[in-house]
Amino acid sequence: MVASSSPTALKRWIAYELRRLREASGRTRQEAAARVGRTVAQIGHLETGRNLPSAGDVEVLLNWYGHPDRIEFFRDLLKQAKKGRDWWIGLADAVPDYFALFLGLEASAAQLQSYDCVVVPGILQTHAYAQAVIRMGERARPDAEVARRVELRMARQQLIERADKPLQVWTVLDEAVLYRQVGGIEVMREQLERLVKLAERPNIDIQVLPATAGGHAITEGTFTLLTFPPELHSDPGVVYVETRVRGIYFEDPAEIQLYRQALTRLQVHALNPDESPAMIQRIADEYR
Repeated sequence: MVASSSPTALKRWIAYELRRLREASGRTRQEAAARVGRTVAQIGHLETGRNLPSAGDVEVLLNWYGHPDRIEFFRDLLKQAKKGRDWWIGLADAVPDYFALFLGLEASAAQLQSYDCVVVPGILQTHAYAQAVIRMGERARPDAEVARRVELRMARQQLIERADKPLQVWTVLDEAVLYRQVGGIEVMREQLERLVKLAERPNIDIQVLPATAGGHAITEGTFTLLTFPPELHSDPGVVYVETRVRGIYFEDPAEIQLYRQALTRLQVHALNPDESPAMIQRIADEYR
């Protein structure tokens, strides 16, 4: 069984794995459709996550793809996906359409790694800092909508605080983020001091990429790399990049590897996790 997984994320993984196993077996979608008596379009919907397959279709396909040993595991995933409930349903009005998948992936991930060059990542933000960031995005946004989005952002932090397998977070923060005054002096001091406290937790590593590191980050924009539990052993992870109008999900293993390499370079040139909190605290003291 896969613990703490959202139906949204499970549907995505089932689709990914069915497509991967079909391709590895050398079968086409047309052949798979004929095997289970479906249309090619229906197989496409199963392999893109639009629809969940039936347990019967999964059994037939996995046997045909040469993986009968995976049938029971897939049955468990299907049960969880059908009976589960995404944690943010009560806040659905605050979730942009493109962001629902990210929330599902984040809730199911074992580790979240990121490079942040504009603002502190949402999962580490204070209430006041989050409010200021959300208002900056669109100043005409109604107060009620801002409040709901802040509530959603704060609720995400349950993932790093849960007692059972808390989300592992490793972020590289550009030094400019610490000096960019979001919400004013008091908001910034509170946010930076919050980062120092969070860095004491065993599941959170924060590194600062100092300006003196040179141009290593010039070609890198903010991105998030999600890695999933070992039960989903074939999943290469997902890279998420957010633009002003939509979120972009990179799932191709070769593209993900490029981001992993970029993150490794940034981590090498950043202050290590033991040194970074002291720098963050020094900057926080400047806001007094």
